[in-house]
Amino acid sequence: MLLSDGLKRFRKAYKVTQRQAALACSVSERNYQDYEYGKVVPTATALIALADYFDVSLDYLVGRSDDPKRR
Repeated sequence: MLLSDGLKRFRKAYKVTQRQAALACSVSERNYQDYEYGKVVPTATALIALADYFDVSLDYLVGRSDDPKRR
């Protein structure tokens, strides 16, 4: 699965808008949309901020693990 698809799926599962996700990772809404459209790869800082916002591990957020627990 592509990272862009995973971010979109994850955001929808948590019932969060693109605007809320953008605020959580300190980027513009347009920039976040570009993440989901696969036009821009999120920075590590943005991914970490999203994982913190959703209180899940970074590996879970990007689809590398089925375990949402942070260690």
